[in-house]
Amino acid sequence: MSLIPHKPAADRGGPAQPLLIVGSLRKYFPIRGGLLGRGHGAVHAVDGVGFQLGKGEILGVVGESGCGKSTLARLLARLIEPDDGEVIFDGDGVGAADGIGVKELRRNLQLVFQDSFASLNPRMTVEDSVAFGPRIHGQSAADAIRVAHDMLARVGLEPSRFGGRYPHELSGGQRQRVNIARALVTRPRLVILDEAVSALDKSVQAQVLNLLLDLKEELNLTYIFISHDLNVVQYISDRVLVMYLGQVVEIGPVDCLYRDARHPYTRALLSAVPSMDPERRTRHSPLTGDPPNPVNPPPGCRFHQRCPHARTVCAAAVPKPVEVAPGHRAACFMANPASGYDSSPAEVGR
Repeated sequence: MSLIPHKPAADRGGPAQPLLIVGSLRKYFPIRGGLLGRGHGAVHAVDGVGFQLGKGEILGVVGESGCGKSTLARLLARLIEPDDGEVIFDGDGVGAADGIGVKELRRNLQLVFQDSFASLNPRMTVEDSVAFGPRIHGQSAADAIRVAHDMLARVGLEPSRFGGRYPHELSGGQRQRVNIARALVTRPRLVILDEAVSALDKSVQAQVLNLLLDLKEELNLTYIFISHDLNVVQYISDRVLVMYLGQVVEIGPVDCLYRDARHPYTRALLSAVPSMDPERRTRHSPLTGDPPNPVNPPPGCRFHQRCPHARTVCAAAVPKPVEVAPGHRAACFMANPASGYDSSPAEVGR
């Protein structure tokens, strides 16, 4: 008898219970060197990240390269173990004694990576790659191939034409469809898409995005969509989470955040988006300088060294997230009238 149901795992907490709750998640990567391999500090890749994800929601995650987006994805999937913090999946703590085990989590949570070619085994045919997950979870070879063919058809790849091919025989868009089929074949409830369309040209990118939206409705999925393309994030997301140097600086509904971003870093990202209107083109860089060293992040607000609005208080204390609109929170002293920002002198020599 098949161990994988035709429907995803039951919704244990009802629609009001968040599918995912992340609290104070941290991951530091130690730096070692010298003859004895002694520690020389640690990279603060993810440093106190917390958020909630509703069922059926699409959460976009944006930020500069190196801000911790991909590390966060791997922490959520338990590809790497966090140093601290908690992850609760539909009411069950991940890895807790009375919670959900990692194997069960990975049946309910799958990833799609950016590099469609490197994500596939070059020695395995398309149907074998897609059928690998069901085999791991206990299905027979015949049943695994059957459900693999069904999922390939769902993503627009005819099994009789593509099932026996190898990754090098496919285009980039076709390979990414195979990766999506492989992620969905175990019927997960949450899919993390880590730059899943970044390597595709715009026409193929649009096809894959529309496919993801169709599959979300058809299979009742929840997505975390990681991307550096703010136009794509605006198109597909319900809410957006902005990361800077391992921390969340702003989160809110997509329309609200794009219309009225309250953190200077978010505004800088949005101002860098290319405009088709010649009267609205950006003529000056919205940010100066490079991101601080993640091994030794600055005190206070980590963005204050690059922020044009920084005051003394920004370097002296860490800003707490405050709600600036329903569901819209920003970790910035300017957003909090009681922070003392207005009475704090501007910094000199930043």
